[in-house]
Amino acid sequence: MRTKVEISLSGVESAIAAQQGGANRIELCENLLEGGTTPSLGMIAIVRKYLDIDINVIIRPRGGDCCYSEAELEVMKRDIETAGEAGADGVVIGLLNPEGTVDEERTRSLIDLARPMSTTFHRAFDITRDPIEALDTLMDLGIDRVLTSGQATSALEGINLLAELSKHARGRIMIMAGAGITAHNAKQIVERSGVAEIHVGSAAAEDVKSLMQYHNPKIAFRGGTNLPEDILRRTSAERVKAIVDAVN
Repeated sequence: MRTKVEISLSGVESAIAAQQGGANRIELCENLLEGGTTPSLGMIAIVRKYLDIDINVIIRPRGGDCCYSEAELEVMKRDIETAGEAGADGVVIGLLNPEGTVDEERTRSLIDLARPMSTTFHRAFDITRDPIEALDTLMDLGIDRVLTSGQATSALEGINLLAELSKHARGRIMIMAGAGITAHNAKQIVERSGVAEIHVGSAAAEDVKSLMQYHNPKIAFRGGTNLPEDILRRTSAERVKAIVDAVN
């Protein structure tokens, strides 16, 4: 069975490159430095126009933790409806209770709203207090997949828990490994953990020069970073292909 490769990205050009490189699916985001937030309706619609592969849209109203207010939950519900209307194939969610358990009631409400789109529980899973308890809850809720690094900084470091989760799932939910996966370690992670899907972010991207020629050195739009405005981080079709080839 071929290993499915999902690429986390932002922007139309990156989405097109991921498809060209042989990705099976993308996770469409904005604000990747914040771990990903919900992209605009326009972004979802135009990416849908150019892509034939599946598009999963992250439903995350802000950066930071995954414990949300009622107003933020309203935003998430509306964003799920919008993503479906724009042609998304799935949504990516993650809601926790203050004590570090899966927010079962709210998660169920979002799953019900999202259907027939697929549902993925993102790396909120990696900050739950008990991963087996959390996995059992997600399976009871009917989530299609969970993205996890095995509650470690990288999937390679979390390989033992990934293998335990794969065994515990017994095919009832898809375990998708993510965090720190590259063309060099992807095959090892798949073989040792038993996962059938991997999620790749920065390893599939590269810095490219924008079309801008003039630069005003007195102005910086990217507060808190040293990156010039004319350098863009974009998915590389060649890097995606290297990762796809490595696991297949």
